[in-house]
Amino acid sequence: MSYMFRVGVDVGGTFTDLIAIDEDGNLVCVKVPTTPRAPELGVVEAFKRLLSIEGFEASGASMVSHATTVATNALFGQFGLELPKTALITTKGFRDVVEIGRQRRPEPYNIFFKRPKPLVPRRLRYEVDEKVGPRGEVIKPINPDEVRALAERIRAEGVEAVAIGLINSYMNPKHELEIKRLIVEASPNIFISASSEVSPEYREYERISTTVVNAVLMPIVQRYVENLIEALGKIGINAPLYIMQSSGGLVPARDITSKPASMVESGPASGVVASTFYGSLLGERSIMSFDMGGTTAKAGAVIDGRPETVMEYEVGGSIHKGRVVKGSGYPVRFPFIDLAECGAGGGTIAWVDEGGSLRIGPVSAGAEPGPACYGMGGVNPTITDANLILGRLPDTILGGRMRLNPKLAEKAITEKVAEKLGLSLHEAAYTIIEVANSIMAKILRVVSVERGHDPRGFTMIAFGGAGPMHACALADDLGISKILIPVSPGLFSALGLLISDVRHDLVKAFMEEISLLEPEKVESAFKALEARGLEVLRGEGFTEENVALIRCVEARYVGQSYEIMIPVEAPFTDEADELVGRFHERHEALYGFMAEEEPVELVNIRVTALGLIERPKLRRLKPGGPKPPARSLKGLRDVYLEGPESPIECPVYIRERLKPGNTVDGPLIVEQYDSTTLVHPGWSLTVDPYGNLVIYRG
Repeated sequence: MSYMFRVGVDVGGTFTDLIAIDEDGNLVCVKVPTTPRAPELGVVEAFKRLLSIEGFEASGASMVSHATTVATNALFGQFGLELPKTALITTKGFRDVVEIGRQRRPEPYNIFFKRPKPLVPRRLRYEVDEKVGPRGEVIKPINPDEVRALAERIRAEGVEAVAIGLINSYMNPKHELEIKRLIVEASPNIFISASSEVSPEYREYERISTTVVNAVLMPIVQRYVENLIEALGKIGINAPLYIMQSSGGLVPARDITSKPASMVESGPASGVVASTFYGSLLGERSIMSFDMGGTTAKAGAVIDGRPETVMEYEVGGSIHKGRVVKGSGYPVRFPFIDLAECGAGGGTIAWVDEGGSLRIGPVSAGAEPGPACYGMGGVNPTITDANLILGRLPDTILGGRMRLNPKLAEKAITEKVAEKLGLSLHEAAYTIIEVANSIMAKILRVVSVERGHDPRGFTMIAFGGAGPMHACALADDLGISKILIPVSPGLFSALGLLISDVRHDLVKAFMEEISLLEPEKVESAFKALEARGLEVLRGEGFTEENVALIRCVEARYVGQSYEIMIPVEAPFTDEADELVGRFHERHEALYGFMAEEEPVELVNIRVTALGLIERPKLRRLKPGGPKPPARSLKGLRDVYLEGPESPIECPVYIRERLKPGNTVDGPLIVEQYDSTTLVHPGWSLTVDPYGNLVIYRG
C-alpha cells in the first residue's frame, strides 16, 4: 500500500529537517546533517530516507514545501563563492544613493567603523537622463538610444544581473519598463529586477536597495532551485515545489526566482507559522515562539492569533541583543515575520576573550565540523558540549544514528574554557549554559516587553533541536507559567511548511492626506490589486473558493518617517474621520501617545492574496492514565540542574511511550528522536490529547 503525502523540508545551518504527512494525518520525521556547500544534496538524502519507509513512494508526493537559508548565506558569503556581477541603472544624479544610504551609524562611537560594501561597485552604476515627477507625470522622457548604449556597455562587462531603480517610478513605472525591454533586447538571458515590479514604494534608498539585493540573488536562487528540482527528479520526486517567504507564505518555486529577496528569512518564518497553527488548534491566543536550532536561536510573537510582522528588514546586517542593527546591512522592503535572533544555537562556540570573559558566539561550529562531541573534527566547545557534560543530553541522538563522545566535549571545554578561567569542568559547562540562557532571554524580551506585551500572559512554544532543553530556564526568567513542546520539536519549522498558505503581497503608493481622500478612488485601487492577486492565484490552480484577500493601509502623521499598518474591510467606504480615529488608537497602543491635532497621511494600500492550503488534521491519541506506563521510563541519570556542585538524579522518559493524560513532576528528562526536553524542579509535565508535552509550574 502506498500513501499520498505532502512534504516540508527545512534546511538549517546544522541539520536538514523533513516532515511528511499522509492523508490520515500520520507524521513521519527525518533529520539529516546539512550539506552547506550543496544544500540540495542534504534535501535529497532526507527524501531517500523517507522513501525507504514502507508505503512512501516517490509517485505519492503531491506537494513539496521548502525553506532554505541559501539567500541569506549568499549575502553573508558563507558559500565560498563570489556574488554575481550586478549593475544598477538609475536616474541621473542618483548613482550614489545605495552608498549614501541613510547615514545611520551602527557604532556611533567607533571611528573605524566601515559601512557594508555596496553590492554594486560604482563603476557598474549607470545613470539615464530621465525624470518622472512625484505624481507620476513625465517631466523628461527617456532616450532609447542612450539606454541602448548602456545595454551594450553592460553586455561587454559580462554583467549577470541588472537592477533598475528610477526616481518616482513607484508612481509611474513607464520608464523602468522601457529600460527593461531595451536591456532584454541586447542581452536576452540577463536577470533584470525593476523596482516598480519588486517594491513600488516611496523612499528611493530602501526601494533601490531592495531592487539591488533582489537582482544579486536572482542568479543564485535560480541555480539553486534548478539544481534542487533536477536532483529531486532523479529520485522520482516531481511534485510541485513551493518556497517559503519571509512573510510566512509560500510561493511557487518558479515565481521565487523573480523575487528572491522575499525569502531571505524563510526558515525562521515557518516556525512562527507552525506556532500560530498550534495556538489556534489549542485555543491559545498569545504565543511566544522560541526556536533554538544548531546555529541560532529565534523568538517571535503571535498576538490574538496573528504573527507580528514588519515591513522592512536589513539583510546581511549584524545582530545586537536580538535586534538587527540599523545601517549594518542592506534594507529590503518586503513583509517579514517579526523575529529577534541571537547567535546561541546548539552548535554555537563558547570562548574566552583577551580580557578573561566568557563569550558565547556568534560563530557556530555548524554542520561541519560540528560540536566537539560529534567526533567530526570539531575542537571548540559548544552549547551542545556543555549540555552533554551536565548530563542533560544522552550519549546518542537521532534514534541512535549519531553517537556523542563525552570525552571530546570534556577536552574542548577544559582546554578552551575551564583552564583559562580557573574553573572545574562542571563549573565551566554550567557557566556556558547560564550565559547562553541570559542571551536568549533578551530576544524573548525583545518580542514581548519591548513591543509592549507582558510575557507572563504568554504560552511559550519551544522547538528546534535544543529549544525544549532550555525552555524552563527561560520561562523562569520571564515569568512564563506554561510551555508547550510539540510532538516533533526538532522538525517543527518543517511542519510549518505544511500548514502555510500560498501568498502574494501587492502594494500601491498613495501619498495623500486622508482628509482629502476620495473613497471611490481608494476602492478602485484596492479592486485593481485584488484582480491582480486573483489572476496570479488562478494561474497557480486556485479557485475563488480557496482564495482569501486581505486589505490594509499604511498611514502616518504627515512628516513622520515611519508608517503604521491598519486593516480595512471591503468595500472601502471609511469616512476620513473614522480611519484617522483608528490610526490614532493604533499609534497610542504602539507608542503610548497620539497627536490628534496632526494631519494623517495615507502612504500605501496593500492587498495580501492567499491561496488557501488544506490544513493537516492532527490526530487525537488514545488516552492513558495519569501515571506514565512503566515501559516509558528509560532509567535514571545524574543531571546538573541547580548548580555545578552536585547533580540531581532525574528519571528519563521515552517520549514515544508516553500517553495523553500522563502526568509527572520535575525534575525529569524526556528523550525522543529529534530533541530532548528538560523539566526543572518546580515544574510539572502532562501529555495533551495530541501528544504535545505541556509543562507548567507545579
